[in-house]
Amino acid sequence: MIRPSMLPGLAGILLASGAGAADLPRRAAPPLPPAPPVFTWTGFYVGANAGYGFRGGASSYTDATYGTVTESGGKGGFVGGGQIGYNYQLTPGSGWVLGAEADIQGTGFGRRGDGTIGATPYYGVSPSLDWFGTVRGRLGYAFDRWLVYGTGGFAYGGGSRSPYAASYPYTLPDTARIGYALGGGVEYALTDHISVKVEGLYVDLGRRGTGTTVYDATVPAYYGTGRSESGFGVVRGGLNYKF
Repeated sequence: MIRPSMLPGLAGILLASGAGAADLPRRAAPPLPPAPPVFTWTGFYVGANAGYGFRGGASSYTDATYGTVTESGGKGGFVGGGQIGYNYQLTPGSGWVLGAEADIQGTGFGRRGDGTIGATPYYGVSPSLDWFGTVRGRLGYAFDRWLVYGTGGFAYGGGSRSPYAASYPYTLPDTARIGYALGGGVEYALTDHISVKVEGLYVDLGRRGTGTTVYDATVPAYYGTGRSESGFGVVRGGLNYKF
C-alpha cells in the first residue's frame, strides 16, 4: 500500500528513469538498398548473324533475238556473317537511340543465271554474288531492354566469274557491285552485355537489264549475260555483345 508520504520519492524515481532513457542512443532506420542502374544501349558492340536471302522476279523472260529464257536454280539460300557497330541512347531507360553498323556476309543464293532457251542449254556468264556487305545508320526507340529500329545506307558486293566466261566474245559485267540497303528490326537485351535481334533488309546492288546472247553451234548452247536481278531480301537473326 502506497502511503502519501512515499509519493515524493516515487516521483523522483520516475523522473530519474525518464532522464536516463532520454540519454540512451536512438537506433537509426536501416538505409534503403541502392537503386539498380538504368539500362542503356550506349556502347560499341560486335556480333554474328545468320539467315535466309531470296531474290524476287520471274524465273523466265523473253530475249529479243532467241525467245523465252527460263532460268534454272533456286532463288534463295543461306546468308551469314558478322557485324560491328555503336549505339548512343539519348536518355537511359526509354528514349531515342542513334547508331551505325557495318556488316559482311557470305551468300549461298547468288549463282549465275543458267537455264534454257527452249530445250537448248543457256549458260549465264554474269558473275555470281558470293558475298556482300553494308555500312548503315540506325535510328530506333528503346523501351528499356527492347529496341525497335530502322536502318539504311551503303551496300557493296562481289563474286566470281562464270567458268563459261572465256567462251563469250563480248564485254562482261564487273564482279564488283555497289548499291544501297534499307530495312529494320527488333532487338532485346538479355543481359547488360548480350542482346539478340531479328532483322530484315532489302539490298539492291544495281539492277542490270537483259544482255547480249550468243549461240555456239559447236556445243550447241547459248552464252549470255542474261538478266541480273540484283535486288534481294534478307531475313536474319543475330547475337551481339556490347562492351
